[in-house]
Amino acid sequence: MPRGVPKSGVRMTKKRLDAAMQHTGLAPVLAQPKVVIQSETDAEIAERLSDRFDAMHTMALATFQGYNKTLIISGPAGVGRSHTVTQIMEQMEDEKLCTFVKGYVRPTGLYKMLYENRHKDCVVVFDDADSVFLDDVCLNLLKAACDMTRVRRLSWLTETKMEDEDGERLPRNFEFEGSIIFITNYDFDNLIEKGNKLAPHFQALISRSHYLDVGIKTKRDYIVRLKQVVAGGVLDNQMLDDAEKNEIMEFVIDNQDRLRELSIRMLLKLMALMQMGGDWRKMARATCMK
Repeated sequence: MPRGVPKSGVRMTKKRLDAAMQHTGLAPVLAQPKVVIQSETDAEIAERLSDRFDAMHTMALATFQGYNKTLIISGPAGVGRSHTVTQIMEQMEDEKLCTFVKGYVRPTGLYKMLYENRHKDCVVVFDDADSVFLDDVCLNLLKAACDMTRVRRLSWLTETKMEDEDGERLPRNFEFEGSIIFITNYDFDNLIEKGNKLAPHFQALISRSHYLDVGIKTKRDYIVRLKQVVAGGVLDNQMLDDAEKNEIMEFVIDNQDRLRELSIRMLLKLMALMQMGGDWRKMARATCMK
């Protein structure tokens, strides 16, 4: 090899590298700036979650009152979404006909249920009924029911004969004037971003509805939210003093990585164990931890 040339070949100097870049038409790769992730304080998380849950309450109430046609509330189970909607439903039960849908939903059942709740004073709440999002026919019916057009018309044009509770055959199409609230564990935004096969349907539902994600993603978010609901009185009227409530919350914080779930239901379980007497922490470690 000539002097000054390494065994691996020609020495790539900065001058040669720039010349090669110009020859190939490729721009040099510049060093990327470091992204500094600012961590939220507990106070900032609490404010963010309060804003989300306040908005959820306001929008759910507006949906029951008929000012809003469709609301999708996305988030994890056991953080107070169903409780909030149920409270509003109980307040409005003299003015509105409210139907809670839980469990498995088939297209024929969905069409019949929407027909029976088609009037302006009707509100349908889908809670723990995420199976309704897994069927193309159900999704198309929901898109029609959630549409923002002045007239929302649903159709069922198959040979299947459906009857109402009085034995009368259901019409092949009808106008839907009710309101709908979905309480779902599905993160629509995340599923759309990942290209889930149902992403076009989810995009269509978001386009036709108000979509609110409660914003609880990390264990820290969960802990801050549970502190909020304890301060809000979720353990009140249960014969517990403030010191005992603090003991329960401290137990959750200390064992957040081992508890089966972080939720309001877990707080209520621990409260029940405390009221049983004996060593409630020992029983909690046996029943509430992985």
